[in-house]
Amino acid sequence: MKASSVDEAVRAQERAMLDDIASQLAGFGKERRNLIPILQMVQERHTYLASGALKMVAEHLQTAVCEIYGVATFYNQFRFHPPGKHHIKVCLGTACHVRGGDIILENFERKLGIRDGETTPDREFSIERVVCVGCCALAPVAIVDENVHGQVAPSKVEGLVLGFQIEKEKEEREKQENESGR
Repeated sequence: MKASSVDEAVRAQERAMLDDIASQLAGFGKERRNLIPILQMVQERHTYLASGALKMVAEHLQTAVCEIYGVATFYNQFRFHPPGKHHIKVCLGTACHVRGGDIILENFERKLGIRDGETTPDREFSIERVVCVGCCALAPVAIVDENVHGQVAPSKVEGLVLGFQIEKEKEEREKQENESGR
């Protein structure tokens, strides 16, 4: 997909998200005690707290955006960037760190062009470092879409990402063939 159509799709998703949030806010009173439940509702429905959503919440509660942001950043349950379609968690617990978990994280970052905590512009991938996934015997470990990959070597990173890219291209080709065959 071209960058302009990706940007267009992202803008359309964000508009739909803000429309949904506006309709949901009507069910909440304007009291400050509703702030956490509102933020939880937004994240539950849309997986993250967009800046536009924070502005809408501030307007609804008639308070400053910086106050909303301050409360949201206090709790680690809230995300401020959309997670990727494929979420990658790289373990950096003791066993994984000793066996090169930081190198695995760096390889994912380099391959995808993003850093820990970020999402690719097309929203296909996001990366997160985690402390321990409880699979120390398999170190170093990466979890990709809830699938545990143990004894990850730098070369395996390339293969994991490439597999998703090939699958995406295949889906796009099939979609084009279906549209042209109509």
